[in-house]
Amino acid sequence: MAGLDQNTPLPTEITLHSQSRRLEIAFDDGSRFTLPFEFLRVHSPSAEVRGHGPGQETLQQGKRDVDVVDLQPVGNYAIRPVFSDGHDSGLYSWDYLYMLGQQQDALWQDYLDRLEQAGGTRDPAKVPPPAPKGGCGHHH
Repeated sequence: MAGLDQNTPLPTEITLHSQSRRLEIAFDDGSRFTLPFEFLRVHSPSAEVRGHGPGQETLQQGKRDVDVVDLQPVGNYAIRPVFSDGHDSGLYSWDYLYMLGQQQDALWQDYLDRLEQAGGTRDPAKVPPPAPKGGCGHHH
């Protein structure tokens, strides 16, 4: 996660809009962004989503209806949303949230393109069940 420096705008207001599934965040430089919960979830900075290095990302599917059920402050530099699908390991630093807001349109289009290329879906009802963990899946 990128570190904060004196050039990082700081949030002045963070509001969860549960009905519209959006997080609204205002910064001290006058910027204001409205980030859908689904967008935040598929761009989680967690290792579960981003992997531990380039090329290890996991494409998130079926997150169209995800909610934020809790929002926890982390020191004076980040928030940790708890999503309705149980995901809670992403720490969203102020600089990361600011970048998400600034690049939202391009990041969202890139996500939709990757989803389409993978034959994926945003619809939770159409996501195949996860593969069994461990072993080859055959009974010997």
